[in-house]
Amino acid sequence: MKIALLSDIHANRQALDACLAHARGQGAQHIALLGDLVGYGADPRYVVQQAMALAGQGATVLCGNHDALAVSPPAAADKSAQTGATHGARWTHQQLAADELAFLAQRPLTAVEQGVMLVHASADAPERWRYVDNEVVARHCLDAAHHHHGVQHVFCGHVHHQTLYYRGTGRELMRFSPTPGVPIPVPPRRAWVATVGSAGQPRDGDPRAMYALLDTEHWLLRFERIPYDHAAAAAAIRACGALPESFAHRLETGR
Repeated sequence: MKIALLSDIHANRQALDACLAHARGQGAQHIALLGDLVGYGADPRYVVQQAMALAGQGATVLCGNHDALAVSPPAAADKSAQTGATHGARWTHQQLAADELAFLAQRPLTAVEQGVMLVHASADAPERWRYVDNEVVARHCLDAAHHHHGVQHVFCGHVHHQTLYYRGTGRELMRFSPTPGVPIPVPPRRAWVATVGSAGQPRDGDPRAMYALLDTEHWLLRFERIPYDHAAAAAAIRACGALPESFAHRLETGR
């Protein structure tokens, strides 16, 4: 089976459409959205509606920290929680219909598909939204997945970068930075953790969208970078008149 793994879409309609079109063109048979459907971007209703439709067709859709924040944003009067993200969460909450908010609220934190664990942050206490951004945290994530779910392969989002951590001959994991579009052998006997990157808000200086494609028949993993109309996504943020300019600028620069 070919599984397309998208995370951190962040209400970016153009990026979501581009990644899904590419994945389907590559023969993806299952779609997994690893959380953060909303936050930052201008099209939360569109993205959530697409996720609801995909879930109705059997896709896996997880909860991310921005989804949880949009469901229950802090009050505007709470001066201790005044950030761009919380302002965006309040705006997003106002845009979403009751059934869309309910859909986000009902999303699970984890899932297991084809012997692979899926989680937005880390399998080690997923509700704490820990970033899997180094070898030590990746090992804790992998150990938790193995202990609680009996699996030794994990896909995460949350960090907005594409990285593979794999176990060689020792206990510690090794870090590998993939080349987009180049298949990586990930044999079932080898334990690994992969962060799939952000579809809707890359932060590595490259504005192209990110997702990953796992082929469980041949056990090959490919990290993808997909061009999309990021100028239109940035223009939509500016046009809504309620979100910080920095959200639009980030899409244009990929930072």
